[in-house]
Amino acid sequence: MSKPTKSNYDPIRKLKVIFSGLHFAVSDFSVAYKLVLSVPVFIGSFILQQWVDVTLILLATGMMLVSELFNSAIEILCDFVQPREDRRIGMIKDIAAAAAGISIFVWATTLILEASHLWKLYKI
Repeated sequence: MSKPTKSNYDPIRKLKVIFSGLHFAVSDFSVAYKLVLSVPVFIGSFILQQWVDVTLILLATGMMLVSELFNSAIEILCDFVQPREDRRIGMIKDIAAAAAGISIFVWATTLILEASHLWKLYKI
């Protein structure tokens, strides 16, 4: 019988990679300002104990962040694979940008609806 091999799984290293990727994302202004807009609405919902609102804001913001991360990764990968202008690469980038755009629309709509809901609660 052979000895079981030691796993290469290192949770600390994985966390470092995650935070490195998040750092790249948040340092991009197009992502950072969206997070800044989400935080006060999230905090307001949390303070007013509007748990459905908290969940919706968290989900919409998470979906937007994930789509922005994928869009950025696809763009960087495309530029690495084909540095010259290529119609097919342009189509790939456009599709990734469209996906991010849809998630931004959902995020913005959710944020506006939730902020108006919180405003009505606050005024009562």
